[in-house]
Amino acid sequence: MTTSTSPTSSSNGLAERLAAVREGVADAARAAGRRPEELTTIVVTKFHPASLVRELAGLGVHDVGENRHQEAQEKAAELADLDLRWHFVGQLQSKKARQARRYASVIHSVDRVSLVDALASEEGDIDAFVQLNLTDDPARGGVADRDLETLVEHVLATQGLRLLGVMAVAPLGEEPARAFDRVRTASDRVRALAPDATAISAGMSQDYREAIAAGATHLRIGTAITGNRPELR
Repeated sequence: MTTSTSPTSSSNGLAERLAAVREGVADAARAAGRRPEELTTIVVTKFHPASLVRELAGLGVHDVGENRHQEAQEKAAELADLDLRWHFVGQLQSKKARQARRYASVIHSVDRVSLVDALASEEGDIDAFVQLNLTDDPARGGVADRDLETLVEHVLATQGLRLLGVMAVAPLGEEPARAFDRVRTASDRVRALAPDATAISAGMSQDYREAIAAGATHLRIGTAITGNRPELR
């Protein structure tokens, strides 16, 4: 895959923003005593056109994230000629799970038994993170802390899912470092049941440095790379 900079990506600042985030991730990893190669940066392109994803691919991006099923499905189909690994990072309806399996390589938001059952398959494994809700608001998405082990055990007993680890979003109003410490503790609990599930999906544009310090392996970064989202009409 070429990593040359296209005129479009240069003119819209995309290449510069991507380079800055890559440098920031590498610096944060080294500061935490970790190797930058341990980290996977997923560029979240919600509301941005497929053309921007194509530019990102030209800049060497392989991992792309989407929050909404219909948008993800359409982009994946349009960009099927590219070597991309699609990550679904938003809340997923159980009735859309079978469709999501067709384009996504990783589901980051497994948060309930019904979704696990809907993702079950005898046709090969899909990688999955169990999402932990760090708030008291069930509408935020994610399994409640008290139910984490129960959900993990259900994933492990279900054919067609390969558990990578735990995912979470730092709540507004809480220090990211403190929130991600809680995620690291949850990761320890997950690994007690599934020793190979060592991955942590945490950290976004504003807090990826704190996530890296707490052990995150997968970063979900949007606007710091893509720029502001287009106006919705």
